[in-house]
Amino acid sequence: MKSLKLTAVDLFSGCGGLTTGLKKAHFGVLGAVDNDATSVTTYEANHPEVRVWRRDITRLSASAVRRELGLRPGRLDVLAGCPPCQAFSALRTLNGGLVVRHKDKDLLFQFLRFVKALKPKVVMVENVPGLAADKRTVRFCAKLARLGYQSEFRVLDAALYGVPQRRRRMILLASRRNSVRFASQTRRRLTVRDMIDGLPEPGNSGDSIHDLPETRTERMRDRIRNTPPDGGSRAAWPKRLRLRCHDECTGFKDVYGRMSWDDVAPTITTGCFNPSKGRFLHPVQDRAITLREAALLQGFPKRYKFPKKAGKCAVAMMIGNALPPPFIAAHARSIRTVLRKLNKSAIAGLR
Repeated sequence: MKSLKLTAVDLFSGCGGLTTGLKKAHFGVLGAVDNDATSVTTYEANHPEVRVWRRDITRLSASAVRRELGLRPGRLDVLAGCPPCQAFSALRTLNGGLVVRHKDKDLLFQFLRFVKALKPKVVMVENVPGLAADKRTVRFCAKLARLGYQSEFRVLDAALYGVPQRRRRMILLASRRNSVRFASQTRRRLTVRDMIDGLPEPGNSGDSIHDLPETRTERMRDRIRNTPPDGGSRAAWPKRLRLRCHDECTGFKDVYGRMSWDDVAPTITTGCFNPSKGRFLHPVQDRAITLREAALLQGFPKRYKFPKKAGKCAVAMMIGNALPPPFIAAHARSIRTVLRKLNKSAIAGLR
């Protein structure tokens, strides 16, 4: 009998969150594309068997990728990816100072070149919720329809699909033959305790990204000590520690807050190691979460490799921008169920 192994290609692969999710669902990822050097180095350290193109996707021939991977049109099972989301996101930068180039939105349409060349059975696009309300999504789906694909997109909370954090994401699925189903929600939500309780205290654990030191002023350390454990907030600080800007601003109440042991984490962002960027304090220890803890709350495996020499900001950027692997795995398993039935029917027809 011919092999029923399912295959995938990952566009805008970053450090490998989507690929990790696809592999958890037992897809063989053949190729990946990304133009960030640190992300590609991280990706290759964890997925050495995958052919990676470190290229600007706008200058990469989709037909050349197909030929190098030895794929005939129509043989690839899944073409997946997450175009850079800054132009669609409500929280565009770490400090609000970066001007977003709206031409980045056009990277969504790079998928179409690869769809035309590869003719995958399924297309999966994941992104921030803002993409669901963008008129270009309607155009994208219309162009997919002209290529023979039926598509549907939804905004879903990753916490309902095995990810221990609140993270609303848009996911789009399109298929040439049969409609593919979105995954069912998991029965139990994973919590902060499930993922990081029991880890050794950072400093001498032997895990390079868990042991990266914090640099805090004594006043900041005092604020952290005065934040109540297990979900506490800055509202409990004595007056001498309060910041005037927080008294004057009613928003962003999570900043300087602690995570709760028995709840999901807040959305892990690129500022996840900085208490001033969100509710990123450890539930009981007087510190921010480590980058290893952030990666675990994002759904990466414990031994996923991140380069310490890249620096804390670069690693946090990769983790915060990554796709949560369990969220991808849940939907990939649902896709797999449909594709296996189709492939079995095709093999039966050859007998």
